[in-house]
Amino acid sequence: MDLSSLSVSQLRDLQQQIPAEIKRREAQEKVNVLNELRAFAKSRGYAIEELLAKEAKVKVSGNKVKVKYRHPENAELEWTGRGRKPKWVEAWVADGKSLENLLV
Repeated sequence: MDLSSLSVSQLRDLQQQIPAEIKRREAQEKVNVLNELRAFAKSRGYAIEELLAKEAKVKVSGNKVKVKYRHPENAELEWTGRGRKPKWVEAWVADGKSLENLLV
């Protein structure tokens, strides 16, 4: 397409049409890819939704962070050392006690 022959107003009109056309084509391309994936999964004996559901379940199981600090008098008060300090840790340190005394 030779843009040099277009006027400024024609170029502006074209500029406004381009984003809508890109959005329309991307949506159509996504539909086509999804249909291809469904056909591929079906040829292997699966439904794409079944495969995606299993993948989601695998990602849900995360690693639990070990406790790094525990209150010496109340074992229920624990902290992994990540995120904001709990109020009991802040109170411990404010009393002039060392954080190292809470290490597990």
